[in-house]
Amino acid sequence: MASAAEQMAANLSWGALGKATDLRQRIFFTIGLLIVYRLGTYIPVPGIDGGALRDFMEDAAAGLGGILSMFTGGALGRMGIFALGIMPYISASIIVQLLATMVPALEQMKKEGEQGRKKINQYTRYGTVALATFQAWGLAVSLEAGDLVTDPGLFFRLSCVITLVGGTMFLMWLGEQITARGIGNGISLIIFVGIVAEIPAALAQFFSQGRAGTISTPVIIGVIVMVIAVMAFVVFMERALRKIHIQYPRRQVGMKVYDGGSSHLPVKVNPSGVIPAIFASSLLLLPTTISTFSGQQTGPVMSTILAYFGPGQPLYLLFFAGMIVFFAYFYSLNVSFKVEDVAENLKNQNGFIPGIRPGKKTEEYLEYVVTRVLALGSAYLAAVCLLPEILRSQLAIPFYFGGTSLLIVVSVTMDTINQIQSHLLAHQYEGLIEKSQLRGRKRGTTGAKKAPSRR
Repeated sequence: MASAAEQMAANLSWGALGKATDLRQRIFFTIGLLIVYRLGTYIPVPGIDGGALRDFMEDAAAGLGGILSMFTGGALGRMGIFALGIMPYISASIIVQLLATMVPALEQMKKEGEQGRKKINQYTRYGTVALATFQAWGLAVSLEAGDLVTDPGLFFRLSCVITLVGGTMFLMWLGEQITARGIGNGISLIIFVGIVAEIPAALAQFFSQGRAGTISTPVIIGVIVMVIAVMAFVVFMERALRKIHIQYPRRQVGMKVYDGGSSHLPVKVNPSGVIPAIFASSLLLLPTTISTFSGQQTGPVMSTILAYFGPGQPLYLLFFAGMIVFFAYFYSLNVSFKVEDVAENLKNQNGFIPGIRPGKKTEEYLEYVVTRVLALGSAYLAAVCLLPEILRSQLAIPFYFGGTSLLIVVSVTMDTINQIQSHLLAHQYEGLIEKSQLRGRKRGTTGAKKAPSRR
């Protein structure tokens, strides 16, 4: 039997969007800031040779350059002020979250509530500045080594570092504003818009290769079918749950006795979302981002890394899969679903799993269940991320649209739609409450008889 909230959510219509004024303002605010982000990707870093950079990115579009351009919304291919994208902030936030599970001082700070969260966010910003500065300096040196700069020197390096770090910090501020005053997660939406903005050009190039005869028609149809099938598979797996039955005993509060109830503890097949794929991708792209712009002037160590860990290479695929599995387990068990905290909360609420003692036994059982579920979840993440990589390298597809991009697009779309539906549901609740109050006032004024006056 569906609850009243579930029935109301099922009857939601998008026509109610016009009546939800607050939601409409949030959507317009989000779209406006995303337009500002897209405009910033076309503002170039001073001192870049535009013609040489354009020729270089055309040659590298089918390889690593296409990957970097996809994750930065094309800003890296144009060397815009947002060329580093939001990846330094994501890497810093993930590192701080992982450290918070291992460093006692940070873990205690995390339990301090709003004040502790502000301190952790401040540390994340410091880490973002450090990572962005390191990447911007390496990128500036690599641009000089690749003869892509009109006036190389210390002044160009400093101006490039200041511009790129400032662009990353501005993107971080945009993401926080979208999260607070807009709709959806701001950081995820920035990555989502950057990926989606590059899809039309990539598809146009893909179909032009088909018209020219470089790619056969069966390959084109197969790639389209594969993308649709992977999207459906991602939606199915992201909604998949393992429900653990929870029982609550009968309890007495004062003179009242409350009957015991039961509920379910949902364990997602993929509790960590796209975090393992993003972190694995950023680690793999970190050493090769700098060497991409260095041309033939890379050292022997970097040349060996590029030879064995380039996109599509066996060691690259093996290392990528291994890091996805590692971060899926590590992030889920230490950040997104800590079995110690869940078992402690159940014990404090007098809840228990039938047949399992509260406390340590519940913790062991939850760890056993989550570990087995994560075996399926990590395998799903690795398969979705590696399948497009393998097919792209084997079929020589001239553009990059990997599994990580597909995961981000599908997950962010689902999360944003869920948040919009939540706002619509809240607006519908407010409308029902207002109607009930108005009806109550009308009945009170028309149906009630005037009481006799006291003498």
